[in-house]
Amino acid sequence: MLDLRFSEAELETRREHVTGFIRETADAAGADGAVLGLSGGIDSTLTAYLAAEALGADALHGLVMPGTVSDDDNMSDAERVAMDLELSYDVIEIEPIVGSLLSAYPEAEGDQVAVGNARARVRAVLNYLVANHDDRLVLGTGNRSEAAVGYFTKYGDGAVDCHPIGNLYKRQVRQLARHVGVPDDLAEKTPTAGLWEGQTDEAELGLDYDTLDSILALHIDGPLSAAATRRELGVDREAIDTVRGLYERSAHKRAAPPAPDPLP
Repeated sequence: MLDLRFSEAELETRREHVTGFIRETADAAGADGAVLGLSGGIDSTLTAYLAAEALGADALHGLVMPGTVSDDDNMSDAERVAMDLELSYDVIEIEPIVGSLLSAYPEAEGDQVAVGNARARVRAVLNYLVANHDDRLVLGTGNRSEAAVGYFTKYGDGAVDCHPIGNLYKRQVRQLARHVGVPDDLAEKTPTAGLWEGQTDEAELGLDYDTLDSILALHIDGPLSAAATRRELGVDREAIDTVRGLYERSAHKRAAPPAPDPLP
């Protein structure tokens, strides 16, 4: 696969760039700090470490929002991150809220995707409830790999004020996490969005992150054709077509809701 790792000097430059971005974004908004949903995964963990450095631990508030399908170890890791960084945080169970939604529209019960996305959107509502009350920004945890293929819930985990690690491929997220002191067991854990029981990112996407990152860097973000990418990486055409299809079908997620062109 393509080597997307940063040098040590580049890692420190990235660290300074992201922490500076967080500070500048909060200052420009006149915010008193930030709210961050903590999942126990590497993306929210890295964002927490960088935001605590940028704003100070007292200006970052964590929300741990388990549902019935949430992995207990992930929720434990989320609280561990908050305690390691000395963040204030709340634990809010989301399932009663999700249950109220399904009581209002029971036809959706049993629809794994619809209910999973509802969980993500409930978390977004809670993030903004707390942020509005405390005059804070909501920090996102999306990375470059997931944004490119639309692997996030529209108006769910995509509903934030900024994405501090949004320019980093997944492999780079792991590397920067180690650089800033995230424990190895958190940096290497299996990624999951936690939207339904047993869900993992790579199983749902249909390919591993190293392959995804490489195809994105060479073919979607980079200049190589599908054929040249296949030769360079030694992957089959199906993998490239999968990534291209995900990228094209998810364009609406990366853009503001459209309106008709103005009449002349």
